[in-house]
Amino acid sequence: MTNAPTYRPELLRAERERREWSKTRLIYALRQAAAEEHRTIPADETLKRNIARWENGHAYPTEYVSYLVKAYGKPAHVLGLGAPPSGADLSPVAYPTTADDSVDEISRLWRADLQDSGELLTAAPDLAAWQSAPFAWLVAPSGVVLPQPRERTEVGMSDVEAIRATVDMFVDMDNRFGGGHGRRALVQYLNSDGRELLNARSTEQVGRALFATVAEGTLLAAWMSYDSGHHGLAQRYFVQALRLAQTADDRRLAGSILSAMSHQATFLGRYAEAANLARAALLGTQRHGTATMSAQFHAMEARALARLGDDAGCSAALSAAMSTFDRHNPGEDPDFIGYFDEAELSAEFGHCFRDLSQAGQATSYAELCLGGTDGKYVRSDFFATMVLADSLLDRGEPEQACQAAMQALTLGRQLKSARCVTYLGEFRTRLDRFDGNATVVDFLDQAHSHRLWQLSA
Repeated sequence: MTNAPTYRPELLRAERERREWSKTRLIYALRQAAAEEHRTIPADETLKRNIARWENGHAYPTEYVSYLVKAYGKPAHVLGLGAPPSGADLSPVAYPTTADDSVDEISRLWRADLQDSGELLTAAPDLAAWQSAPFAWLVAPSGVVLPQPRERTEVGMSDVEAIRATVDMFVDMDNRFGGGHGRRALVQYLNSDGRELLNARSTEQVGRALFATVAEGTLLAAWMSYDSGHHGLAQRYFVQALRLAQTADDRRLAGSILSAMSHQATFLGRYAEAANLARAALLGTQRHGTATMSAQFHAMEARALARLGDDAGCSAALSAAMSTFDRHNPGEDPDFIGYFDEAELSAEFGHCFRDLSQAGQATSYAELCLGGTDGKYVRSDFFATMVLADSLLDRGEPEQACQAAMQALTLGRQLKSARCVTYLGEFRTRLDRFDGNATVVDFLDQAHSHRLWQLSA
């Protein structure tokens, strides 16, 4: 155990006292933070003694820095646990003007992320970026303009294939275990291998493929950051992925990035922005997209409108999604949209009808999309199962709802996902009106042993 050079115990103590937290309350928060990393911490009395020692200037274990940062939701240096970070750039989110600027900006972002800056991890999204980034992409001139090479190395298609295979591995990990597993490892890989190749020489054909592949990797970093609850960081990755896709002149990929931004905006309650992002995806891919992609974009618009309570608008978007998907041909689709099948479309319908308080419809669509992924999309199965549980509660069927929620918790044992915790929090709110129901009491007793349920408290 070592003391940090700028350790200021009075700041750590002041933060706890400002919140009027007892040591027991802080221990609860620390245990939640440790559980997110699949770790355990000592018994209460031992930890109480350690907290007292840390707040009085004694040595502390370095692994507790991340727990304290998560527990208090503040950067390490603000808590007196280290020096202010030197590399995190928290300037307004900007859409790079040139391809060279884009390489510089994504490189800075990867490095800053790896420095584990509290400011970057806890930053809120920039609301203006949800408008400025899609507009900048929509009006950008078409064509490939690669950056000036800065290395003598020549990139070949085999290098691109290696990047793609590695990103695919992380995609599978994300689907099975959630964004909290392997996120930093992905960023480390992009910062080393990806950054080196972006600065090397290539032909236009190879350069386009390289920038598209790194854009997909950066999009995945955005999704994993979003799933981990790092929303400002996720938005920065989404915007930089969009610019990389522009360099590759890949309109389809860019549209999917805007759709992903719409998904995050809906999750964060920015429904009008979310609907516009989905519409921008549709507009920007009119001559380039496939039926599958357009259906997914319509579904994202519907998700936002459902949350707004716009029944007519949501119904129109869902109808467009269904009629468009009926024309889909999987052979025409890029690999990154391959996940969007009948089950995924049903899941989107289920979300929408749940949010429109049409519990019967929501239940039917949620049931349609379950059981068909063979364990490949564990997190998606979790979400669909929780939509089913919510809808059953809305129908006044707490017994069946608790059964579904327990199935989701069983699925979620391997997931490290802040979004999953949020779904459980919403279910808890719905469950309150059945307080005292025998089945609910039994469910709560069983659920308490599940990590995700504890985090949703």
